[in-house]
Amino acid sequence: MPDPLPSSQLGGFSPSPPLLEALNHHLSFKSGDCVAVALSGGADSAMLAVHAHLWASRRKVTLHFFHIHHGLQAIADQWQAHVHDLAARLQRPCHSLRVQVQSRRLSADGMESAARDARYQGLAELAHFVGLQHVLLAHHQDDQAETVLMRLLRGTGITGLGAMAPRMQRDQLQYWRPWLEQPRALILQASDAFAAATGWYAVQDPTNINPDYTRGAVRDLLTPVLDARWPGWQSRLQRQAQLSRETQEVLDSVASQDWLTLEPDETGRSFSLVAWRSLEPARQSLVLRYWLQEQGAGLPTQARLAELLKQLRGLHARGHDRNLMWKHGQNLVRCVRGRVQIESAGPGDQQAGRVADQASK
Repeated sequence: MPDPLPSSQLGGFSPSPPLLEALNHHLSFKSGDCVAVALSGGADSAMLAVHAHLWASRRKVTLHFFHIHHGLQAIADQWQAHVHDLAARLQRPCHSLRVQVQSRRLSADGMESAARDARYQGLAELAHFVGLQHVLLAHHQDDQAETVLMRLLRGTGITGLGAMAPRMQRDQLQYWRPWLEQPRALILQASDAFAAATGWYAVQDPTNINPDYTRGAVRDLLTPVLDARWPGWQSRLQRQAQLSRETQEVLDSVASQDWLTLEPDETGRSFSLVAWRSLEPARQSLVLRYWLQEQGAGLPTQARLAELLKQLRGLHARGHDRNLMWKHGQNLVRCVRGRVQIESAGPGDQQAGRVADQASK
């Protein structure tokens, strides 16, 4: 099938067969469907945009590009213009949105987490504006391996080691990661070939290798050592993530059955303390992780979960101990009249939660 781009735009660029095949394998959209690519302008997302453009053209899938302007770099305006230039070359609509990133002191990931949340919120706004429900993300094998490593160091257990899922739902959108099994070296090779053929070069975000950021520290400090001592470690950790997700599916099935025995309320925000205590200790832990995940509260570290378990097991059988105040991110877990409940933490609750945390240690 002839390329959908004029040869003058392609400049002789040949797409990467493995990267295209990964889209064929992991994406099941059909003619008339509408999909977006989250496009930052870096090599990963730019090559996903280029390859998705070719893939979508051959299947008559409507494709948009979404760019989130975080405003964290002085050069961000130029990145936005550069992204729109690529979209114009590919003759695809590109939608940009500037978001406000608020650093959250109480978040474990700090600025990285705040920027990530703002990005997803911005993508949701753009998706609503355009009227689509599917967004492609350019995370690859190296990203997955780094995530497994960071989750391991945080002690998040099997659930955390599953790292990024090939497909996830957030804010009523479906996010797809078709390149989780593709090494970044292959993507960079395609990016270099595209630049040589077209003159369009991917941007480079300095925070990606800034050791002040968690992921940047992994890339700058740990990756060179791992590459030298254990070549190919990324593929092994990516496989570990896949095995962990399969194990987690079994555990989720068990946890969901246990959850139904806890007399949950209609919203799933609370459950019976007495019913929870009837479970075996390991299943108590499992169902708590399941509950926090279902409520969008994120995964606690093993140490933080152990703290909550200790407090719940030490409560009066009827749960009258009003000192239980376990803070997790922007959420607070309390026990009221024998029911364990989760709620959003207000300003006053945040300080009280910190005091309770210190008292429990």
